[in-house]
Amino acid sequence: MPESNKTLPERFDVVVVGSGAAGLTLALRLAQGERRIAVISKGALAEGSTWYAQGGISAVLDAQDSIDAHVADTLDAGAGLCDEPAVRFTVSKSREAIEWLIDRGVPFTRADAGDDSAAGYAYHLNREGGHSHRRIIHADDATGRAVETTLEGLTRQAPQITVLEHHMAVELIMTRDADEPRGRCRGVYVLDINADTVRTLVAGHVVLATGGANLAYLYSSNPHSASGDGIAMAWRAGARVANMEFMQFHPTCLYHPQARSFLISEALRGEGALLKLADGSRFMPDHDPRAELAPRDIVARAIDAEMKRTGQPHVWLDISHRDKAFIEKHFPVINQRCLELGLDMSREALPVVPAAHYTCGGVVTDLAGRTDIAGVYAIGECAFTGLHGANRMASNSLLECIVYATAAASDIDAQPPAGGYDDLPPWDESRVTDSDEEVVVAHNWQEIRRFMWDYVGIVRTTKRLERALHRIELLRREIHDYYGSFRVTPGLLELRNLAQVAELIIRSALARRESRGLHYTRDFPHVLPRAMDTVLSPAPERSDPAVVYRPL
Repeated sequence: MPESNKTLPERFDVVVVGSGAAGLTLALRLAQGERRIAVISKGALAEGSTWYAQGGISAVLDAQDSIDAHVADTLDAGAGLCDEPAVRFTVSKSREAIEWLIDRGVPFTRADAGDDSAAGYAYHLNREGGHSHRRIIHADDATGRAVETTLEGLTRQAPQITVLEHHMAVELIMTRDADEPRGRCRGVYVLDINADTVRTLVAGHVVLATGGANLAYLYSSNPHSASGDGIAMAWRAGARVANMEFMQFHPTCLYHPQARSFLISEALRGEGALLKLADGSRFMPDHDPRAELAPRDIVARAIDAEMKRTGQPHVWLDISHRDKAFIEKHFPVINQRCLELGLDMSREALPVVPAAHYTCGGVVTDLAGRTDIAGVYAIGECAFTGLHGANRMASNSLLECIVYATAAASDIDAQPPAGGYDDLPPWDESRVTDSDEEVVVAHNWQEIRRFMWDYVGIVRTTKRLERALHRIELLRREIHDYYGSFRVTPGLLELRNLAQVAELIIRSALARRESRGLHYTRDFPHVLPRAMDTVLSPAPERSDPAVVYRPL
């Protein structure tokens, strides 16, 4: 780009990349002070995975529930791979997190008079798979929307927060630091999508709250933004990632050509919905004694197995035995959307299939959200805290967002404002041109998502994984050459990040020589006696990342 068109650096104390529950919670927590905060959102501020979260937030609220019970359920669902201190830290903060949201005005569903679902608690509590108690506080069946819109309104009102919508992070700005072996982050390059200009944002702290990487798969319940941007940027900057092989497939995504990513909440099964085959027979009792309330990895594998056995493209989720008024009250959003598609869930079963839903691994952090890189935090789905282990238990995700955003904000607030660099270079496009081959981006995007679904899906084999690794290595070289030749676009940035996280998923899956939780491989069907995390560490001097098992 000509020198005259280069944008000058803009200074903030904190730049938050991502505007879901984690990012907005952290920004609002910090906005109580005097720090200047920028919130970066790929699209409109409220767009993202939080908006689409239906079920609710798990927390110890019922007098008959306990922190120990919630911890035990989470450890069990995580298939022996959860970090117990992280689990206990998260669960012990759950009531505080919910009370903060209630104080902010989130309209959770209140309990009816005589409702015994919450042992006298003021709000209705659902029960979902893997939970031994009712502990899911919710706003009907649109909890994420309620949380996101509430936090969005408060964010827009906060004078300390600058909202940058339709902006996409390109790369962390790293400088050498004698005291930091991996260098220090001084800010982030951000593409202004509407202006087609890359801005240089200087900040003492950058917080990655970019969500997961589920668009690496052909079928996903996530919005278009879930392309693993934060994980890929942190990896390129030198941070470790862990447990990327554990990609959660939600068991029940609606099977309909006009609603390929519409999720049917696990709360339906919590309220008695049954999974059935075409002949009306149930199959979950044959796979697990908990039947429809088994953890998601077990239910998704059971559905996948039945689909393969019967040759059917989907199974059925049936809650038609419940009263119509009950369905309309507890699942108004799902019910209305199904009616719009010609499906009446009070009269008929819904066709459902598994879909990529949640990234259980991510950027390695501590309990304050700090990564390996000085000045960089990761919170929410892009972070690996140790909470989820080999399988995320239902509704622990939004809880993790609020708890770790609060912890990271406290950690940042306890530090003096960090100085930036006045001489950080602006983004340089002097040696690239506009692309005349955008079809390459679209083609490579579809190829990655297709072979990830076919080779790195619910059931894996070593041969499939090796085939996927070969394909991603070729594609990444092609994408690297393309990236170095043309100006950045949102599609190119997402493709580059998607290819990076796909490789991390594949390498992590190849490294795990067992079947545990969400990672099931026919070549190693048994569980090893010792549970270990798969930690990948960038090794610039090598073509491959260093793979390290970290025992618990």
